[in-house]
Amino acid sequence: MRDAAPDPVPDTAPPAPVPAPPLKAPAPPLAPFRLGAKAPSPAAAPDPAPASIRMDRKAFLRMKGGKLDPEARIDLHGMTLAEAHPALIGFILRSQAEGRRLVLVITGKGRGTEWEPAFADRRGVLRRQVPHWLQQAPLTGAVLQVTPAHRKHGGEGAFYVYLRRPR
Repeated sequence: MRDAAPDPVPDTAPPAPVPAPPLKAPAPPLAPFRLGAKAPSPAAAPDPAPASIRMDRKAFLRMKGGKLDPEARIDLHGMTLAEAHPALIGFILRSQAEGRRLVLVITGKGRGTEWEPAFADRRGVLRRQVPHWLQQAPLTGAVLQVTPAHRKHGGEGAFYVYLRRPR
């Protein structure tokens, strides 16, 4: 019979402790929030200007001031996203082909009377989507500038779309 020698246990030291990550400065305390409370006014935030003016500055200022009358308009409010998107594409491409330069796209502001917190992200969905649609194919080649309309042309519920000249 063999003498069973115990397996030699390697002498291992415990692993060195891992240093803790540096502490961040504490975040400023949040203001108390009450469910159903109104959000703070965006008046403190600067007026969002367009990323860049891609058209004649003088014409842009006249358009934004409501001094240029749109040559055509489309009213999308009351439509679903599935109805509004193809209607917008057809209207913009047809307007450009007909040589129009300034058109008005009316989206509406979204329903304010039936607002419920559970559907807050669905309110004014056309108003949020239309500027994105105008920057995507096939409209990106037709659209030169998009800006919110002057109050006399619909204000927050409408957009001026300045079209490129047809080629």
